[in-house]
Amino acid sequence: MSSSFLAINFAYVISAALFIFGLKMLSSPATARRGNLISSVGMLLAIVVTLFSQGIDFRWILLGMVIGSGIGLIAAYKVEMTSMPEMVALFNGFGGISSLLLAWSEYHQNPELSVFICIVASLSAFIGGVTFSGSMIAFGKLSEKIPSKAIVFSGQHLINAAILLTAVLSTVFFASNAESLYWVFILIVAIALVFGVTSVIPIGGADMPVVISLLNSYSGLAACAAGFVISNNILIVAGALVGASGIILTKIMCKAMNRSLANVLFSGFGSTVQANSDGPQGETRPASAEDVYYILEAADSVAFVPGYGLAVAQAQHVTRELGDLLEENGTEVMYAIHPVAGRMPGHMNVLLAEANVPYDQLIEMDDINPRMDSVDVCVVIGANDVVNPAALDDEGSSIYGMPIIETHRAKTVIVLKRSMNPGFAGIQNALFFAENARMYFGDAKASIQALVAEFKSGD
Repeated sequence: MSSSFLAINFAYVISAALFIFGLKMLSSPATARRGNLISSVGMLLAIVVTLFSQGIDFRWILLGMVIGSGIGLIAAYKVEMTSMPEMVALFNGFGGISSLLLAWSEYHQNPELSVFICIVASLSAFIGGVTFSGSMIAFGKLSEKIPSKAIVFSGQHLINAAILLTAVLSTVFFASNAESLYWVFILIVAIALVFGVTSVIPIGGADMPVVISLLNSYSGLAACAAGFVISNNILIVAGALVGASGIILTKIMCKAMNRSLANVLFSGFGSTVQANSDGPQGETRPASAEDVYYILEAADSVAFVPGYGLAVAQAQHVTRELGDLLEENGTEVMYAIHPVAGRMPGHMNVLLAEANVPYDQLIEMDDINPRMDSVDVCVVIGANDVVNPAALDDEGSSIYGMPIIETHRAKTVIVLKRSMNPGFAGIQNALFFAENARMYFGDAKASIQALVAEFKSGD
């Protein structure tokens, strides 16, 4: 065993350790940035070692790095926080297609593969293809370039089952004689791209957080399989970490939306139709900025409940400013976070972190709900489905059984919305007509700025 071989693998072990430590640190908002940096250093080390050990022509690598870095920098500066879910979907898709192309390239250069490598190459190509096309559909739904509602058709489950069966049989056939069955590999790629589309289109827009975390897991599994294809240990480890963490996150998202993991894997969720699509009706109680100011000014405790409307209005900074003014007034301020608020996992956490909201003021759903009866005022900013009481008491609702932030139990609820339009799930919210609810209509940022002005003038 050569000293260079030992050095390479030792560097890979260090990289893997950095990945693991970085991933661990991502579990806490206080250490997340440092964890991201540590993981980045681990990836840089892995890339440098791989390049030097394989004798690769650096000119093409450098060209790709320059182009990719340029695109990444432009995207990081130009893409707004409201479009971050779509960007994450694109990243998942690019990860999937890179694994597919890697496996394809390896087979193209060396068709005489062992049975094991044939199987993992097929897996890398299939999972990578599903991830790519599925992520493109998720991107289209999130950006509303295609309808965000569930798209279902007769026999959909049978077609998906037939696609999976064809993929399995094609893999077995391909592994039996890979050298002369190039067309079968192409068939596997084509089937994967089709399956990515058919497995994501029946999922409604409200369930996109689950889809994004699942596709993230798929991209990791595809990378792990690609690592076996090219015998690269660090790619196997990195892919396995992404795949496992994605599955864990998917499980958390499923629990938060009352979906089973099997239901996610075999599609069909988000496609239920509400028995009464009109939902509850009643009389709302509009409030002006002055009305809301007097309610907040007298409150001992206020819980902000952010949703996608907060992201659309870019209201996180003024919300933090209002929170600071309330604290100066002697009010306890909290931010109640639902796991699937927004359109990607952790969307609200990212927005509030951008506004430097203190980490200890972010309270998860399971921790805030037992305290809700003692909260004086809940301020719902652009959230809809995650605070809808129909999830608790309306068996005909498409979100029945989904855990929610139980804002209706607070002494007073202030709901900031542009209009009475339903949320992403397409159903009306009974909270808007509750006795203790007041509707504060308007753009969230402008509405909160008006409240800030009221507090400052009151001083």
